[in-house]
Amino acid sequence: MTTAVDPLLNVKQSAAFLQVSIPTFWRRVKDGTVPKPVKIGTLSRWPQSEIVEVLEQAKARRAA
Repeated sequence: MTTAVDPLLNVKQSAAFLQVSIPTFWRRVKDGTVPKPVKIGTLSRWPQSEIVEVLEQAKARRAA
């Protein structure tokens, strides 16, 4: 049995995925729009699936 790996993105990759600047990305983390990072030592990483979910939630709000 193999398990799918959810890639971890750094802040630069996550911000680029959402097409926002890094400072804006951190503001969205602070206001709760983007989930808090997974901390690995001093590193901050976001599972790609969580960043995709941020986009899906924005699309759902737009459609409502």
